Amino acid sequence: MESQDRIVEPTEIVAGRYQLRPPSLRDVPDIVAMARDEVIQLWNPVSSGADEAKALDWAERYADWDGGTRALFCIYEATAGRLLGMVSLHKIDIENSFGELGYRVAPWARGQGVATTAVRTVTDWAFGFLDLTRVQLIHAVGNAASCRIAEKVGYRLEGTMRSSYRYGDGKLHDEHIHGRLATDPYPAT
Repeated sequence: MESQDRIVEPTEIVAGRYQLRPPSLRDVPDIVAMARDEVIQLWNPVSSGADEAKALDWAERYADWDGGTRALFCIYEATAGRLLGMVSLHKIDIENSFGELGYRVAPWARGQGVATTAVRTVTDWAFGFLDLTRVQLIHAVGNAASCRIAEKVGYRLEGTMRSSYRYGDGKLHDEHIHGRLATDPYPAT
């Protein structure tokens, strides 16, 4: 990819007690541990992190945000520095003012508001910095936790796609599609 084709440059964002930044080689042990988690294996398979060599290759590749075609933020607790999860803005289409968001949270960080804070922060960044009009996220209907996060951050449920994606159990699952526009207000907290 030519440098003029790069859409986004790696950056860091502070979001309250969390720091969001590109992956680092020091994350390899946590990437491997996340890849071995049963919930992640089911809803967000990370075959690229299944062993140390694959995790190292993945961290090196995505530290450059895959040549600028996606923005991958790793989520860290700002003082401890341990990897808590990841949020990816991918399928970035500047011409059509669109992006798609995905995320995963490490088992040791669930239930602490990590995903809600990070998804909201990256959504705001997409609307502000990239000037996108729409961001969407898609998750398996059976992944109730992802649905709750989407709704907390103001992503409206727009529909169900039937048998649309094969998840880690090898089965095709129905998926919810949620969308958020830059002009949508956030839900009251």
